[in-house]
Amino acid sequence: MKTKKIIYWGATGLLSAMLLMSAGMYIFQNEMIQQLFMEFGYPTYLIYPLVVLKISAVIALLTQKETRIKELAYAGLFFEFILAFFAHIMVGDGEQMAALLAIILLVVSYVYNNKINNLQLESA
Repeated sequence: MKTKKIIYWGATGLLSAMLLMSAGMYIFQNEMIQQLFMEFGYPTYLIYPLVVLKISAVIALLTQKETRIKELAYAGLFFEFILAFFAHIMVGDGEQMAALLAIILLVVSYVYNNKINNLQLESA
């Protein structure tokens, strides 16, 4: 179980760091992000709600036990990363690898979260 927790916290920690850096970039490099959103064809008014949602997802992933809020955070992040991956492919800027890495970290975090929770239920 110790190995599973290490894998879970490693993936979740890296994913959280990526999300917080992304949210910070959305705030502190707003003009560049607005330009990217326009290139993608996305409305720029989505930037600040995405910042709030990314920070909220990090809080849910790091603080919640097995709850529906945590499941919603995983689902929302999965869709965000899939859309980001294909947006980068469609624009052709070569930045899709960060989204792919985020998807991998998210899946590993989700799978190991479920493994840890199942082990805890069996031992109880």
